[in-house]
Order: sequence, then C-alpha cells, then structure tokens
Amino acid sequence: MIKQRHWFIWLLLLTFSVHAEVTSVTATVDKNPVMLDEAITLTVTAEGDAEREAFDSSVLLSDFVVGRTSVSSQTSIINFDTRRTTTWSTTLFPRKVGTFTIPAFTIEGQKSAPVEVRVIPVQQGDNAPARDYYVSTEVNNDSVYLQQQLRYTVKLYLSSQIERGSLQAPELENAQIQQLGDDKQYTELVNGRRYQVVERNFAVLPQQSGTFTIRGPVFSGEVIAPNTNQRFGFFNRTQTINRVGPDVQVEVKPIPAEVDYHWLPSDFVQLDEEWQSDTFTVGEPVTRTLTLTAVGVVEEQLPEIEQIYPPDFKLYPDQANSASAEKDNRLIVQRTESVAMIPTKAGSYIIPEVRVPWFNVSTGKTEYAKLPSRTVNVIAAAVAAAGQSLAAAGQSSPVSPGQSSPALTPPQLQTDQPQLAEDQVPAQPATAETAPNEWDNLHTIMLALWLLTLIGWLFTYVHLKKRGPRAPSPTQADPIQATASASQLQQIVRQGDIRKIQPALNLWLSQFTAAKRWQIEQQIKPEVDAMMAAGYALQPGTWDPTALLNKLKNLPNQQGASGPGLAPLYPAS
Repeated sequence: MIKQRHWFIWLLLLTFSVHAEVTSVTATVDKNPVMLDEAITLTVTAEGDAEREAFDSSVLLSDFVVGRTSVSSQTSIINFDTRRTTTWSTTLFPRKVGTFTIPAFTIEGQKSAPVEVRVIPVQQGDNAPARDYYVSTEVNNDSVYLQQQLRYTVKLYLSSQIERGSLQAPELENAQIQQLGDDKQYTELVNGRRYQVVERNFAVLPQQSGTFTIRGPVFSGEVIAPNTNQRFGFFNRTQTINRVGPDVQVEVKPIPAEVDYHWLPSDFVQLDEEWQSDTFTVGEPVTRTLTLTAVGVVEEQLPEIEQIYPPDFKLYPDQANSASAEKDNRLIVQRTESVAMIPTKAGSYIIPEVRVPWFNVSTGKTEYAKLPSRTVNVIAAAVAAAGQSLAAAGQSSPVSPGQSSPALTPPQLQTDQPQLAEDQVPAQPATAETAPNEWDNLHTIMLALWLLTLIGWLFTYVHLKKRGPRAPSPTQADPIQATASASQLQQIVRQGDIRKIQPALNLWLSQFTAAKRWQIEQQIKPEVDAMMAAGYALQPGTWDPTALLNKLKNLPNQQGASGPGLAPLYPAS
C-alpha cells in the first residue's frame, strides 16, 4: 500500500513536470458596442504552459488608452490529463468614436482571432437614458499663450456611494500639470437625477506652442452596487467601474515676436519693496527687500530682479527665495531678493527705478511692474554720532553746513510742531513762501552755530598748544579720541561685535588722507567684506575676527598697543 502511494505521488510529479505547449489562443471583450467614456475588458487566454510575459499590449495604444493588465495561471488534472491555461485581462478605454479592430495576438506560435469593437458616442440630452456613473471635463480657456496657466476641471458623477477609487491626472505632452487644492464633494441634479459629484482642478502649463489634445483622466474604483441582496452580509456589495473623461482640444499660442525680455505671461504682476531704515549713514548697512508677485505661473518662470545702485554703495546681496501658493484655483508665486547696502561717502544719491517687464495675457500687451526712483541723503558717521549725543540730551541733532537732514522735511516739520491757539498765531499773512523762508533762516542759524563751534575748537587748540602736552586722566579722556587709536580699534575687533567694529573702523580711517585711507581699505577689503556678509545677511552666520585683526596689526606704519598710536588730527607746524 505504501509503495503504491509513493508510485502515485511520483507519477503526479512527473505529470506536472511535463511541459505543455501552447495549443490555442483566444481573445474576447466583455461588452460590444461600448460608449466613448466607458471601459471594456479584453481577455486573452492561452491553452498550454505559456510565459507570463508573452502578452504585449503595446499594439493597442493607437486606438485605446491601455489600463492595468493582470495575469493568472490555472492547472487542472482530470484522469491524469493535465490542462494549463494562462489568462491576461486588460482594461481598455476608447480614444474616439468608430469601429476599431483589436489585432491578433501571437503567443508561442499560436494566434488569436481579431476582434472588432464598435465605439458609440455618449448619449446626451434630456431624452438620453440616465447613466449611473460618468466623468466630465472642461477648461477655462481653450486658447492660451505658451506657459500660461490653464485651469482644467474634472467632475466625477456617482449615483451611489463610492467605496474606493483613483482618478488619474489628465495627459498633455510637453506640459506641466499639477493639482490645485483639495477635492470638492457636493450633490448635483442632472436631468432629474441626483448625483454625488467629486470635483478636482488641475493647473496645466503648456511648454510647446501648437494645437494639442488633453487626454481625459481615467477613473477606476468600486461603488456600492445598486439593488444588492443584503442577505449575504457584506459579500458582493460592490461593483468595479471604469470611466474616462472626454478629451479637450486647446490651442497654445507662441511668444509674440515683439517680446525681447524674459517671458512672463500673466494677468497680474506686482513689485513691492521694504526698507530696513529710512536713515542712511556712512558705514551703516541698510537692507532693501524686493518682492515680485505673479499669478498663473510657477516659481521657475520668475526672472531675477535687475537693480542698479550708486557706485559709492557697497552691496551684499542675500540668496533669493521663492514661494508658491494657491488661491481661487490659481497659482500665486513670489520671488524675494534682499541686499544690504553700505554707503561709503556722504552726499545725496539717486537709487534708480526698478522695472520688471511682463506680458498681460488679458490685453495682449507688454506691461511693467515698477518701483519709482528714490533720492537718499547719506550723512557722515561723525555727524550721526553727534546727533545721537544731542538727542540723548533732549536737543535737536546738528547738521553740517550745506546738508539737510533726510528725516526732516517741511511736511513732517509742520505736523510735529504743536498747533497754536488762534490768539497766539502771529499777525502776518500766510503765503506759500513762508515755509521756505523759515527753512532759509534755520540753515543760516545752523551755519552760524557751526562756525562758532569751529572757532571754539581752534581757540582751544591754540590754548592747549601754548600750555604744552598733558596726559589726560582716564576719567577725562575723550571716548572718540580713545577709539581712534590703533590699539583701541584692535581691542574692539578682538571682541568680535560687528556693530561696534564698523563705526570704530570708519572713525579710525577718517583720520587719514584720502589716498592713505583708500590704500588701507584695499588691504583689508576681503576681511571687511566677509565680516559684513556674515553680519547683515537675512540669516547671519558666524565670523572669526582673527583675519581682520592680523591684517590690522600687519599694516605698514602701524604701532602696537604701547606705541604712540596715530598721528594727531592737527599736526603741529
């Protein structure tokens, strides 16, 4: 009995090991005719032991959208007769109305018979039979410019509740496609029948001009089957559906011939600026931030913002940043550029206008996002320091002769002064020349004060010269003079505080002649640039003062901390 059992098992294994050649191949479809937006299932069956990779669906791509292909194999033994079958199932979506032929498939020498499929248009109108499930597509504009955003809307209509499913994105060659926002769900009444609607929007940006067809998205999922017998619990409660949205044809217009700038198609572009401070002082950084906003484009389409500054401004630009958002099914992108500018000379400067050209797709014309030119007055560092000292004492800030303060303009002066009562108003007629006359008088008074101050300095200098040198006590030492020594400057640099180093360095350099100062600035420029870049970027970095300190120590004609220091500001004759 045991030997017989072993013999049976051996025979069974031998039977399975025998290779069965493919004897026949058949091809069938589950429905014929089929509506344009419906799917058909193509089933190809090979009798025999066929390779699972023997089926090739690429021959169907010219007439159908080919979905997922599944493969299965079965083996049965009846009276020691082994039968093997391999089955491939593929979902096909027709591309257009008409009669199409599914060609014969050859698998290991055996061919299937061709299958003709008739595709009929989708029945629409009030007299059309109600459909349980379908997909609709539309675009907000069927004629757009190259790289202009096109809004593509897909709506899935369901007569019963959906269990699960997936909706593919539309297809357009040479285009950038991305989903806009989240899906919307609501109900809609169509021809007297209520549907559950799932709406999804896409942004389509064509990257090539011409006439193109946007292939409709494919929906595959499972829905609650209507009239389901509930006696068997949850089994067989769902049914699989496949639908495809109708194709849409669009025209993509090329870039107009007259456009000779960076191509930026939109219907809204705006340029904004933000200043860190309105006061400009020699050696003090002021950061300017520009923001370019555009609608209906992506971040890569935004150009660099061209900026021009006076040659007496040192520039330390920060890395540009981009961001994107969505609002009302439209893309909104921004590009932000920041630059820290440090004036090197006092005076009045004009910061030129900033212009960004763009193409208005609504009007078909070139427009400009602009920032107007701006005049800034740069004051010397010593004047600014004296002004801060007087302001701390509750007095007005002095201004050098021939130079007006940018913070005081006639309108601000009028608003800042307390208003007098009617009986206190001087009995003189108010004319348009009153304010300028007052400003002329103010300048005359300030010039006189400056001359008096200069005479006082000269008198003090002559007096001290006659008395001879005297070592100042630590409590009486002038902080500005103390900071002006090389040793004091090196001590401040050694501390590593950039905001203290900058004014101290400027004050120290101011004691040299123009030629000598320029020579020193050229020698220490790499170290100073590294310091400013680290201290005034949007994201400040670390900075090591060792390089600048060594460079200062090794400058020619410099003394150590115990040396005599700098030459006096007014050398003796």
